[in-house]
Amino acid sequence: MSAIELIASIGLGVGTELALYLLLTRIIRLSGKSAAMIVALLILLIYMPWGLINWPGADIFAVHLAIFLTLAYGLGMLSGKSEKSWHWAPALIVSFFVGVVVINIVFLTVAEQGIQGFFREILPTPRNAQIADSAFPGVVSHDFQEKEALYNAYLAEVEEQKNRGWQVDKGWRNQPQAGLPTELIVQVRDRFGRPISGAKVEGTFLRTSSSRDDFTFTLSEEATGDYRGDITMPLAGLWRMVLNIERGADRHEIRATTSVIANAP
Repeated sequence: MSAIELIASIGLGVGTELALYLLLTRIIRLSGKSAAMIVALLILLIYMPWGLINWPGADIFAVHLAIFLTLAYGLGMLSGKSEKSWHWAPALIVSFFVGVVVINIVFLTVAEQGIQGFFREILPTPRNAQIADSAFPGVVSHDFQEKEALYNAYLAEVEEQKNRGWQVDKGWRNQPQAGLPTELIVQVRDRFGRPISGAKVEGTFLRTSSSRDDFTFTLSEEATGDYRGDITMPLAGLWRMVLNIERGADRHEIRATTSVIANAP
């Protein structure tokens, strides 16, 4: 679920809650606390089964449920007519959950859209920033810590990759935009700077916010040691890239991150 879809679904739920609360208090003439309790029960009886059937992910589900229940609690608290209903403790609890929700939406927005717009203005520009920044090279098994044999194999492959000394330069010809093809260039050299030809170069782009958007790609050798391909990134935001280079029995892995901007209308 994108940030826009998240905000739209939250807005729809909040609007429905407010309309139901007004209906119960203004038309049916229930007390504010009773109406808020009914709204909260309906959330548990309707949204929770719907969310479990149409599972959006634990984080999305928790954000929706927290907002809806916090709103119901806030409506019940504000409905009190005495000054005691304005005790600082309930207000602090509501403020805490509102802050958590806002922070989660900000994080999701940055993950989907990248550091753009307002965030790009307030955050300092990193020194020597590149479109694709290399992370630690080496074949990384995500479950290598679970078994000693896999961990030892991982260490052996990392050491072999270090000793091989291949030099890999990579990057986009232009800043990638969502929905538009952009050429990805990878140049492979040995430890002496000689081009490595005849390699198989392929990889995977991993979406930071949803694994359902992950996709693989393959580059073709356009010149000796020069591998290229047009890639269309489907969504703007932050992506992780795992690049695999194979020639014979040699296998080299590079990990990097890249930022894709939105396609201007």
